[in-house]
Amino acid sequence: MPKMKTKSAASKRIKITATGKMKRKRAFHSHILTKKTVKQKRRLRTATLIDSTDEGRFARMIQP
Repeated sequence: MPKMKTKSAASKRIKITATGKMKRKRAFHSHILTKKTVKQKRRLRTATLIDSTDEGRFARMIQP
């Protein structure tokens, strides 16, 4: 049986923290920023953790 390949798109977007949780960048911060408030853009700069209900799906994508 061939080796399982890592989804390269997922591996570029997800980082594993020291405790084993998955960290991701927030969406809606790439363009059309003029109509968004400074507070909203500041919040979008910060990274966040992937929800626990989605962790299984993402773990399968990045585990070879």
